[in-house]
Amino acid sequence: MVVETRGRNAYDRETVLRTCVEVFNRRGYEATSMGMLAKELGISKAGIYHHVASKEEILEVASDRALAGLESARRRCEALEGNWSEKLEYLLRESVRLAIDDRPYVALLLRLRGNSPVETAALGRRRELTRFVEDLMVHAQDAGEIRGDVDARLQARLQLGMVNSVVEWFDSEGKTGVGALQDNVVQLVFRGIAA
Repeated sequence: MVVETRGRNAYDRETVLRTCVEVFNRRGYEATSMGMLAKELGISKAGIYHHVASKEEILEVASDRALAGLESARRRCEALEGNWSEKLEYLLRESVRLAIDDRPYVALLLRLRGNSPVETAALGRRRELTRFVEDLMVHAQDAGEIRGDVDARLQARLQLGMVNSVVEWFDSEGKTGVGALQDNVVQLVFRGIAA
């Protein structure tokens, strides 16, 4: 929400965060200063500091938003009844949905390199999620639910890479909807492209 006050824009915290994340994604986190963010928002740096204490706090809140959804999906997955491959399918579908619903935040998370304590913490949480998917694949393989002649841990990383890539190219206004995208990901993972 934007409110005009004495010739300047006054933003709520959510708008400030979303706009800052968009700028980080466009320019790069390291290359973006608070001055650049203020200019993009059309407010003073003090206006930004009214909502956040630092650039690092913006990054922390943004990465937490992306990770919280994925961690919640993981908890729901763990609680599901069913076999390992059904759990894997659920998690893949949720990961696709979250990549689209939280696109700017997920895109920023995927660009982190561990250059600060905030980035290192976020990457640690992301690695935990990756290990969870790897373990799902190993359990599904051990149970005979998926092929045993592929490296389960490598396949988990390849699947996550495929899901993560949608933040770069998926067009929510295009012909393919989120449900169709989820179906295609599941089909590729479980059945491949062979006729």
